Amino acid sequence: MKTLLIPTDFTAQSLQNIPNIAQQYYPQKLDIILVHMLKITDSISELLMLSRRSTELRQIPDNFYIRCRELEKDFSHLINRIHIDIFYGSTVAVFNNYLDAHDVDGIVAPHDSYKLLFKNSIDPEILIAKCAARVITVTETTGLIADVITDEPELIDQQ
Repeated sequence: MKTLLIPTDFTAQSLQNIPNIAQQYYPQKLDIILVHMLKITDSISELLMLSRRSTELRQIPDNFYIRCRELEKDFSHLINRIHIDIFYGSTVAVFNNYLDAHDVDGIVAPHDSYKLLFKNSIDPEILIAKCAARVITVTETTGLIADVITDEPELIDQQ
């Protein structure tokens, strides 16, 4: 089983390529860690409250959780588990320790319109470029997940 890390800004675009990525590793199942990266604070009071993480976790939309569970269910033959996490740190050494602790085999580059959500969010590409993990490229396959809803044709009785 392989473990992949995917930077997320909790949008549908973060999840768009998961089926394509999972198919690249077939027949192996994947554990996917969706991570948003935050700088560690200098404030003592914020550090004392860090273990609660409630502020950042409350910002994750419910439909993001729902979409993750749908992906796990729809692609259960390819995906073992999707885990959502927040990484606190801004150095390559701390990031490499995080990757080692989670046995990450590769990192998927963030999508093109990745957004920094909080005042202490950091650009994941900075750490990804300098870390020891392998960066995974996604082969483009159209039609697996569509954000466009099309109208179904109306059935007409032939007489």
